[in-house]
Amino acid sequence: MPDMPETNTGADASGKIPVTVLTGYLGAGKTTLLNRILSEPHGKKFAVIVNEFGEVGIDNDLVVGADEEVFEMNNGCVCCTVRGDLIRIIDGLMKRKGGFDGIIVETTGLADPAPVAQTFFMDQDVQDRTRLDAVVTVVDAKWLTQRLKDAPEAHNQIAFADVLVLNKTDLVTPEELAEVEAQVRAINPYARLHRTQNAKVAIDDVLGRNAFDLDRIMELEPDFLEEGHHAHHDSDIQSVAVTVDGDVDPDKFLPWLNDYAQREGANLLRSKGILAFRGEPKRFVFQGVHMMLDGDLQRDWRPDEKRTSKIVMIGRDLDREAIEKAFRACAV
Repeated sequence: MPDMPETNTGADASGKIPVTVLTGYLGAGKTTLLNRILSEPHGKKFAVIVNEFGEVGIDNDLVVGADEEVFEMNNGCVCCTVRGDLIRIIDGLMKRKGGFDGIIVETTGLADPAPVAQTFFMDQDVQDRTRLDAVVTVVDAKWLTQRLKDAPEAHNQIAFADVLVLNKTDLVTPEELAEVEAQVRAINPYARLHRTQNAKVAIDDVLGRNAFDLDRIMELEPDFLEEGHHAHHDSDIQSVAVTVDGDVDPDKFLPWLNDYAQREGANLLRSKGILAFRGEPKRFVFQGVHMMLDGDLQRDWRPDEKRTSKIVMIGRDLDREAIEKAFRACAV
């Protein structure tokens, strides 16, 4: 894989359309959340790509017109069914008049979200016009414990999430809810978590999250990147977070990151980071899915902001010591 671009106009300035991948195990409440997004008068226009209309069960009165693959919604949204290639459908959406505020891709309940997320790193045309905004995973509070025993997909869906919607909290006791939340946090300690009933969550809490940006995590949990944080794990999925005070050398860091992703890509589920590059006034921000990486220079470091470099990796059988040593070796 070639090195990631070291200069870019940035996701916002470039006008790329944000893409949200909506996942979650069967019955968790994805369809309920999707119907909320489609029916609320938010004044925005979304393109929604779903697996099959029959399976998803979108409310019939939302559909005001249809052709072979595209369905117009009465609030200006558009729905497509994934019968064909995802890249082809996205390419078709890009050619439609009117434009969109965002694209939402709903995966089947049995799916690993990785291949869908990777689509937005693989095809150059898609990458030039869209950016992966966030993976949103809906979790069934009542049945999660059982799912984690019998469904490896449930582990992956939680591990990939940037936003977790812990749904059906009204069906469990406070003690059970605390236990379920601990299980979720053991798999993914950094995603933003919302407790919901009937998937009732503010649209802004799941869309337009800019998953690139670790600042959101730091606001939520200031000690997230501290040494020794998140020591408990009850699955083979773990997270490694490392912070370097000050700048890193891009000529060391970028080759190391690319090499690591190629070697460990099968085990590396998600990666992301914010870097202060030597001599660079802008922050370099990256995220990855398995061995697919994407990054660019975004906003300037503010005068009151401490220049620090931080990375987060979530995966299976990660060598924490090796990652920390290699990343610290990139420090200036």
